[in-house]
Amino acid sequence: MQIEAKELSKIYGAGENKVVALDRASLTIAPGDFISIMGPSGSGKSTLLHLLSGLDRPTSGHLTYDGKDIYTLSDRELSAFRRQRIGFIFQQFHLLPVLTARENIILPRLLDRKRPDEGYLQTLAQMLGIQERLTHLPHELSGGQQQRVAIARALIAGPDVVFADEPTGNLDSRSGGEVMELLKTVGKDMGKALVVITHDSRIAAMAERRLAIVDGVLSEVTAE
Repeated sequence: MQIEAKELSKIYGAGENKVVALDRASLTIAPGDFISIMGPSGSGKSTLLHLLSGLDRPTSGHLTYDGKDIYTLSDRELSAFRRQRIGFIFQQFHLLPVLTARENIILPRLLDRKRPDEGYLQTLAQMLGIQERLTHLPHELSGGQQQRVAIARALIAGPDVVFADEPTGNLDSRSGGEVMELLKTVGKDMGKALVVITHDSRIAAMAERRLAIVDGVLSEVTAE
């Protein structure tokens, strides 16, 4: 799936209270891309991710997935599109505490009233090293294991692209490095586009394409 953002802007307020959170950002994401977007706090990283993934709508600009502008979809249609085509990984794991790891992983499929593919689930669990932890509750898992469960949940619907917002922010350096290596491997092996938002230069350097955002302005640092 080809994703193309053209001149995306997000502006809050007006007049003296006007804040330009994102200023005419353009970006193309191709299948299999591994892209990092780095910038300091308040630079517009999360705003960009929210717009690229359809979690928010821009003040101006266009975003197309295989030529279709997703901002023309209704809120209900857009929610279904996100569940089926886009995976999300956040700094906070957002696991439901009363559900097991397995139940947390398959929840997006149940929300779409679809049976989870057990073979695919086991493949994901094996790739992520959590096959022995599927019956455990989140509080019985380490931070790294919880993030691996969150990764499996992001991948369970077979999305075309995975957006990760500071995915190692709640992990120590060792666990964070392991999680990023897993993400890179899973993305490559499964042909998923991976877009990682980070303020960590070590994480950013792992990507094949590196972009920077400062004061809402996006620029390419290196190209694949």
